[in-house]
Amino acid sequence: MTSLKKIRKPVLKELREFDSYFRNSMKSNMPLLDLLIKYILRRKGKQMRPLLVFLAAKLFGEPNKSTFTAAALIEMLHTATLIHDDVVDDSHRRRGFFSVNAIWKSKISVLLGDYLLAKGLLLAMNEREYELLHLVSDAVKEMSEGELLQIKYSRKLTITEDQYFEIIRKKTATLISCCSASGVKSMDVDDNTVNKMKRFGEFLGIAFQIRDDLFDFQNNNLTGKPVWNDMKDKKLTLPLIHSLSAANPHDRHKYLHFLNKGTINRDRYSEIIDFIERAGGIEYAMNKMLEYSRMALKELDSFPSGEIKSSLTDFVHFTTSRKL
Repeated sequence: MTSLKKIRKPVLKELREFDSYFRNSMKSNMPLLDLLIKYILRRKGKQMRPLLVFLAAKLFGEPNKSTFTAAALIEMLHTATLIHDDVVDDSHRRRGFFSVNAIWKSKISVLLGDYLLAKGLLLAMNEREYELLHLVSDAVKEMSEGELLQIKYSRKLTITEDQYFEIIRKKTATLISCCSASGVKSMDVDDNTVNKMKRFGEFLGIAFQIRDDLFDFQNNNLTGKPVWNDMKDKKLTLPLIHSLSAANPHDRHKYLHFLNKGTINRDRYSEIIDFIERAGGIEYAMNKMLEYSRMALKELDSFPSGEIKSSLTDFVHFTTSRKL
């Protein structure tokens, strides 16, 4: 499998500079905020979104100040949404560590998320990056709509495959699409190129979310995300949606009853997994994921071959084959 180390190689210099730029952008003179920010920065993830911003930009030359602003704004927004998600989900773990919500509780977590969002918006305003601000603001709107749609359908357990794709396009793919679009936009390219990279990011984001959903059906805890967590939260994802749509009325009623009553324990989980495997749900989801990854790669066809294009191609393959 392609490693992130190899993918990062063409923009390693920019990523190192970004680390310092991002830390400075997050600074606060308030002791509590400074403590919270240091805690977040020590437990940062793979920073795949800034990586995508820099790779997209470097397709067209050397990343500039606008590129760094885009990467910082998007990473602040992403971090803010993760903090808010942990409050909404009452989650006490994030990337294998205690979440901000677990240590400082919901009130401080919500305010910290708000602060990061405000810092990102101010950064863009101070740099007069109005087009970037428009791109990111649209992404925030779409992400909020996606989360609300998921809550709506989870309550009723009536989600269709089309509705599932609408949700993941909004709540996940929109921000990844914003990364690739913002990266090329920072290089002052034409609108057709921006739209092409926006589609690339959207298809990549959909494949990314399907892969993430498939982790719920693995008997390990490598992701830091408990298995069957989506099912316990009544979030129907593609393997289960497909299996239920193909099931006979008795099985459909039975498994929807398990989900509706929240009676998911290890035995029930194993029974549902067996049902999904018999119905071909996991294989179906894997094939859909690969279909969207191929669509993402197709968007790169018109760009010249080289180290950056190879890294973007590897980025897609990493997304669909990652173990974490």
